[in-house]
Amino acid sequence: MQTANSAVDLSPISDIIGALKNILAHSQAIIPDLETPYSRFPNTDHSAIEPKGQSVIAIIAERQKQLDAVSHEISGLETVMDSIKNLHQQLVEKKDKITQSMNLHKGLVSSLWRLPAEVLCQIFDDCLPETRFLLPPLKQNAPILLTGICRRWRDVAVDMPRLWCRLSVTVDDRDWQRAAFCYDSWLKRSRGLPLSLALQCSNDHSTKLRNLLQPYINQISSLSIYFVYGADKPEFMLTDLLALEKLSICMHDHRTMPAITQSISQLPITMRSLKVAGPLFDLERLSSFNPIWAHLTNVEIAIRQPNAVLHLLQLCPNLSSLTIRAAFDQIETLEPFTHAEIQSLHVAYDSALTRPLSHLLNSLSLPNLRVLEARRNAPWAYEHEELKAFLARSKCPLKSLIFGGQLIMTDEQRAEYLTLIPSLEVVVDPSDKYFA
Repeated sequence: MQTANSAVDLSPISDIIGALKNILAHSQAIIPDLETPYSRFPNTDHSAIEPKGQSVIAIIAERQKQLDAVSHEISGLETVMDSIKNLHQQLVEKKDKITQSMNLHKGLVSSLWRLPAEVLCQIFDDCLPETRFLLPPLKQNAPILLTGICRRWRDVAVDMPRLWCRLSVTVDDRDWQRAAFCYDSWLKRSRGLPLSLALQCSNDHSTKLRNLLQPYINQISSLSIYFVYGADKPEFMLTDLLALEKLSICMHDHRTMPAITQSISQLPITMRSLKVAGPLFDLERLSSFNPIWAHLTNVEIAIRQPNAVLHLLQLCPNLSSLTIRAAFDQIETLEPFTHAEIQSLHVAYDSALTRPLSHLLNSLSLPNLRVLEARRNAPWAYEHEELKAFLARSKCPLKSLIFGGQLIMTDEQRAEYLTLIPSLEVVVDPSDKYFA
């Protein structure tokens, strides 16, 4: 083992390099004089020419000898060049190892090396990507990035289960065995903590994903699944989730709806949040999810009929946040209904064909409402008088009133809202985006 006092290794490589430089500086490939009497008249019948020197046959033999000699030289030089390339690669590897060793020993005198593990843990927490979306394992992102800095950082990161509790999983049929091993190694590091997972499920991937997640099934507290067209056996992903609190499902293949509906209706009482993107819900489809509604505090859903909104509120007595994509295709007379728990209501008008919300506003009272947001992806005129009546009737402590899309609000209308609730923040966002 070398130490700081070890003798310097005087490698002969420097002598070889010096000798090669000297040889190459004095080396040159000399092109011989290849001119003959025959080459001056290339298109002439040489049978009539009386050569004074060599015969054509003799010249060809000489050229062959010259060609063999230069080919041998080229082959020898290529062998030398291959050896030099190999030597160069060895030197590059030697440099990398020296650099790695130097950085390691620099780390020993660095203040980062002396940081307590508790401080490193806090730093590592802050290194996680700031996004609400779950990401796949990427070498350029934490936490995997942290494991490649040095051995101590790797030990600290691997020993932090909370770094390994969020993961996005996609089945890669080209090398699923290798990918599954990487996913499993990640999940093992969570050491029993609650998991937040995002899955993409298509073809026959349900079985592969279920087999991967089976050892961790009781850890899953948050699950987001995108069922692609043709997803086989989607119910495999929604059974025995005894610790599940939050579920988000996106589906566009209505053939999977019956199996998914049946599975959702059997989810545990731990469920608090449900988001379903894709199908439009009516009274019948809402009822098919029973009894899960009674435990939910947050729901995001697309609804076809105004009376289905009231039915949903009746099914969810503990609901505090409701986001609906409204695609009302009819106007209905609704019975008055009061929901005492809802604090935030977000409504997106799905298209220019959506019927007005006036009947829904006229029937609702939400005395605990704090945030009301309405957005539409087309020019629209909202129900100002109905909205004022709704706020006056609800007597709610509303803090934010948000309108999104191509809407014009007059100063007079804004003043009328502030007369009802002086502390109210009224926001008009001209963008046509839906909710963040």
